[in-house]
Amino acid sequence: MSKKLIRSGMIVSAMTLISRVLGLLRDVVVANLMGAGAAADVFFLANKIPNFLRRLFAEGAFAQAFVPVLTEYQQKQDHTEVQQLIARVSGTLGLIVTGVTLLGVIGSPVLAALFGTGWFVAYLGGEPEGEKFLLAALMLKITFPYLWFITFTALAGAILNTLGRFAVAAFTPVFLNIAIIACALWLSPQLAQPELGLAWGVFLGGMIQFLFQIPFLLQTHTLVRPRWGWHHPGVTKIRTLMIPAMFGVSVSQINLLFDTFIASFLMTGSISWLYYSDRLLEFPLGLFGIAIATVILPALSRRHANDDPTQFASTLDWGVRSVLLVGIPAMLGLMVLAQPMLMVLFMRGAFSLADTQMAAMSLLAYASGLLSFMLVKVLAPGYFARQDTKTPVRYGIIAMVANMGFNVVLAIPFGYVGLALATSASATLNAFLLYRGLRTQQVFRLAPSSRVMIIKMALAGVAMAASLLWLCPDEAQWLAWSLPQQVVNLFGFIGLGALVYLLTLLALGIRPGQLKSA
Repeated sequence: MSKKLIRSGMIVSAMTLISRVLGLLRDVVVANLMGAGAAADVFFLANKIPNFLRRLFAEGAFAQAFVPVLTEYQQKQDHTEVQQLIARVSGTLGLIVTGVTLLGVIGSPVLAALFGTGWFVAYLGGEPEGEKFLLAALMLKITFPYLWFITFTALAGAILNTLGRFAVAAFTPVFLNIAIIACALWLSPQLAQPELGLAWGVFLGGMIQFLFQIPFLLQTHTLVRPRWGWHHPGVTKIRTLMIPAMFGVSVSQINLLFDTFIASFLMTGSISWLYYSDRLLEFPLGLFGIAIATVILPALSRRHANDDPTQFASTLDWGVRSVLLVGIPAMLGLMVLAQPMLMVLFMRGAFSLADTQMAAMSLLAYASGLLSFMLVKVLAPGYFARQDTKTPVRYGIIAMVANMGFNVVLAIPFGYVGLALATSASATLNAFLLYRGLRTQQVFRLAPSSRVMIIKMALAGVAMAASLLWLCPDEAQWLAWSLPQQVVNLFGFIGLGALVYLLTLLALGIRPGQLKSA
């Protein structure tokens, strides 16, 4: 079991790495084109709203509800019943999402006013900032159909994941990045409003991702004609699980949207600084946290279907150890090298040194919660695999309310940095509640050997951070280097940090064999 999980995790991580590298390249192109100005703020908001709904209808809540039920059907029903379930799910979900998409396109001004309230107020007052509201409403009409495409993409990916075809779904986001980069380079320069080219890139990227999945569904005989099936037993079970999961899984996304709402009242650039720092955070989160969560959900669902609580707990234990193994150095590395990373990646074109300084502060705040974000991704499947969505929803509500309180307390003295700190604090609370709940239900308790290993990982992380702080030059030295020198030195420091971390782990007695499932 452990070897299979590790192999699957490595496959997903490898495919995700390609996607994340292209995602960073996409952000470099966007930063060069728009920097952190008004147009950038608007594009990031127009892109964030359909992505938030994607978490509800697609990858987040839907996958957490659909995968356990589909796995159960695959374990206990014949292939015809599995095909019927897929047909009814795709037809029901598809009709709902089609309606939501049409409403989103038609009602884009309402959405722009709701999530960019500061801009809408400026528009009503005839202030220059009001132009952001008009542009956001226009861009949402272009980006919102992405929700329709990505919902079916996520459905196909969930089907393929339950069949062990993890690489396909993990590679698919590459096409979104390619589409946005292509439109930024060739379409945007032809338009009076270049940011609209990026919006069209989102639209095309969603369509290409959807089309890419179809041949693989044909290969696995799971491409079926969608049919309405609201009262189908499987659909009923999925929607019963999905409705609370829509909230529980998407707490972090709701928090980010709430951050955007408040940031619309702050200085121009706040939304962009939060976006760029969040993108760097998403790199290790997607590469390791989400990748491990993706492969353990089907495994946990099988353990639950086979009534094997010991292996269920062992799989969760492996997941926690794995994300902390990479999460600890990733968190500390982001904190120590925050500004050099932003300088190397984004400081060109319209993205200034001041922008790197501002984004670095929010990256420090976000990075402080990286371990919590990762643990939420791994611990939540411990509930969803057992088809328990109510408990994480309760924890999610607590975390979201706490985030609102943190925002009020921290945003006043610290501005946009306070928003990032609040998000990290609420994620930490959510992770704590998820773990305590699993322990209280006697489903999972971290093994003593894992606790000792985590302490050693923390010590190795401290050694790594100390070495980087000692050797890393100041801002003036980074600015004195040319871009090639900056790139070489940044990778050199990252490599050095990794080497110190690994050597310290070995010195403390941790061996590769200990990372296998307990």
